[in-house]
Amino acid sequence: MPHTWDPDRYLTYADERGRPFVELLARVGAERPSTVVDLGCGPGSLTALLRDRWPDADIRGLDSSPEMIAKADAVDGGITFEVADLRTWANAADPVDVLVSNATLQWVPGHLDLLPRLVARVTPGGWLAFQVPGNFEEPSHTIRRELAAAAPYAEHVAGVAVPSSHDPAVYLAALARLGCDVDAWETTYLHVLTGPDPVFTWVSGTGARPTLQALPDDLRPRFEEEFRRRLRAAYPERDRRVVLPFRRIFVVARVSTGSTGSTAEAP
Repeated sequence: MPHTWDPDRYLTYADERGRPFVELLARVGAERPSTVVDLGCGPGSLTALLRDRWPDADIRGLDSSPEMIAKADAVDGGITFEVADLRTWANAADPVDVLVSNATLQWVPGHLDLLPRLVARVTPGGWLAFQVPGNFEEPSHTIRRELAAAAPYAEHVAGVAVPSSHDPAVYLAALARLGCDVDAWETTYLHVLTGPDPVFTWVSGTGARPTLQALPDDLRPRFEEEFRRRLRAAYPERDRRVVLPFRRIFVVARVSTGSTGSTAEAP
């Protein structure tokens, strides 16, 4: 079932969402890559950091959301942005030196099976780096699932996009089998949020958005009210602050030099 993204709502917690990208990028060892691609670039604000890191590279940002790309087009810095499906892009011919994907692969069903094609798009000696959420058993997700499975909502949200990911060891093993040198780890952030129903604001811009959009107008307010109530109970406010634990999975892989193609310079 199709859904759309709201760049402004997504950017409500831009600092918190951006921190994993910065920490992922810090582990990429490429020095002077010629081509860098950000798969699932969203509104482009983080893609701009790639220009800061590699000012001489040809940098491209791809996202399947026209709304996100429209926002990204306003980003300064000589970056090319375009609407594209990463599954289709993975079949293209020209390799790149650095391939980055931040909080995107969790939306691709069976994305583990996509890894060989992504590795094939990276030049020998180049880098594949991605980060995905790993918090899908936390109340921010389980509450949504429980509500969505109940009447009268279930019939309207059947088949909506639902994110999922794997543990770091799973990604490490999959990429090691492809001949990559792999660095995989996880971090649980404790985001301190403020404002009314901040956890609802967070999830309604990302993981819960497809579900909320799928509900008819006469049911959505009731769903949202109950969702907010349960989230407040699961994430109580203290001193006007709410703590949202958020586990994230990081993977940085150096592609084997045994393949054909040019090599990105790296230490």
